[in-house]
Amino acid sequence: MTTESLPRTPAELGLPDAPVEAGPADPAAHHVRAKLDREIRALLAYEAGTRSGADPEDLHQMRVALRRMRSVLKLSGGLVGDGAEPVRAELGWLGQSLGEVRDYDVLIGHLREVIADFEVRDQAAGHRLVSRFVTERAAAKRRLTRALTSARYSTLLREVSLLTRSTADVPDQPHDLVGGLAKPHRKLAKAVRALPADPPDDDLHALRIHGKKLRYAAELAQTSAKKKRAKRIKALIKATRDFQTVLGDHQDAVVAAERMRSVLASADGEVGFVAGRIAERELARRAEARATWRASWAAVDTAAQALHA
Repeated sequence: MTTESLPRTPAELGLPDAPVEAGPADPAAHHVRAKLDREIRALLAYEAGTRSGADPEDLHQMRVALRRMRSVLKLSGGLVGDGAEPVRAELGWLGQSLGEVRDYDVLIGHLREVIADFEVRDQAAGHRLVSRFVTERAAAKRRLTRALTSARYSTLLREVSLLTRSTADVPDQPHDLVGGLAKPHRKLAKAVRALPADPPDDDLHALRIHGKKLRYAAELAQTSAKKKRAKRIKALIKATRDFQTVLGDHQDAVVAAERMRSVLASADGEVGFVAGRIAERELARRAEARATWRASWAAVDTAAQALHA
């Protein structure tokens, strides 16, 4: 399948001219379809920029749209029929390709900022260090381009668009999207309680993923909530966003420090020296995030409990 034959616009996917809207009085299934409609439009809007690579933010926003769709389908996909879970799995496939390139974008952008603050005599070595990751990113970008020009991707877009219009029979039972926030909150709280005083890096990364799922669920629930509860959900969204930021900084620091270690064996002395300086900074950034993440979790917990008070 050629790039030209891929669906490139909402109209080519059979979506209506205007985005689907849902209000507090609408059933939960309609809110799920409306959310999927918004996010697939966002994914399409950022696809061209992702392909060109002119602005890394396009790829980031395309990935965010995809992750929101996956979260919605995980929590409430049953409301749009049995096809939700296969689509969610396929979105995971695409997410891997987007995530690989995004991780390089974050690393390269951060390294360039750090190196810019170094002395002039270390600049050349710093640029040689960054060029290693630029080369690796180029290979990841080629893999992503192949994914975005594949028949598999085209099929995925069409399957998501079908879910936005799904009228599949679903169990005739109430589905409270706001009440449904209790489940991802419980999972996050349970994961926090299970952590030791000095958690492994991977456990904190997993915690961030739990927080992201709660945030995306809250974004969906906000559209169905009445004014008072919508205000409380807004507070929860802000708290989870701050929580993600702290743990995101932690994960970025962990990854950057590990990348610096990986180059030492093959680096010349000057590059090795710069890599060591960067690793030291990243370990300090990691420590700072570890000192503050529990306070950000407390804010999430407070905001989530306020919804059920």
